[in-house]
Amino acid sequence: MITIRDLRKSLQKKEVLKGVNLDVSAGEILVILGRSGCGKSVFLKHVAGLFKPDSGSIVVKGVEITNLDHLKFIEKGIRIAILFQNSALFDSLNVRENVGFYIDRYSGLPEEERDRLVKEKLELVDLRDIEQYKPFQLSGGMQKRVALARSLITEPDVMLYDEPTTGLDPITADAINNLILDLNQRLKITSLIVTHDLASAFKVAHRMAFLNEGVIAVEGTPDEIKASPDETLQRFLSGSYQEDSVNLSATRRRRYARWV
Repeated sequence: MITIRDLRKSLQKKEVLKGVNLDVSAGEILVILGRSGCGKSVFLKHVAGLFKPDSGSIVVKGVEITNLDHLKFIEKGIRIAILFQNSALFDSLNVRENVGFYIDRYSGLPEEERDRLVKEKLELVDLRDIEQYKPFQLSGGMQKRVALARSLITEPDVMLYDEPTTGLDPITADAINNLILDLNQRLKITSLIVTHDLASAFKVAHRMAFLNEGVIAVEGTPDEIKASPDETLQRFLSGSYQEDSVNLSATRRRRYARWV
């Protein structure tokens, strides 16, 4: 589904991506692990077409996308959706208007059909009868699900998740994880997730890749990741990076260590 070769990107004179190589198979859930600030979100935004690389290649469904704008994506039949870390809902619009934003502007469908599609996508993420609510009236978990419904309205082949459980309590985070798994099974969507939440990562991943120093240092199944001899990866899994440890409570460090 996705082939990435020698992807490079510098931001503010700092080389963030230094030659990323990665393959993502159709229908799989691939989790990108890495420390905060390692370039995970930058990498994801390249796959979404929001950033253009300095060099390298991204091929989706056999089409090179690195120089395509959004309309060209559509013309080529490339449907990629992204769930942003902060949900990125429009505060001034209600749930129905947020979820239907794309089809209201670009589909040309009659209003009755647009309303049906909005309701259908909300039901896919276990939300009903909230179309008239504004984002500020919803919990963080509900906002995430509304944003996910908005992404699904385009019937994507590839779903990108940028830290989908950040800022959520453990119960709500687990509900989002279950939703990701359920959508993958029901819709067969290829999913690419960037996260540093190890509990979530090991629950949802079919495969994992560790982004370190601008390259994919290790990749494999969850069991292979746990057993990897790579010292940097093992330090990440154990939460023993000094700067990360300063920002993690003892409870969170113990939670991370459970997955080693």
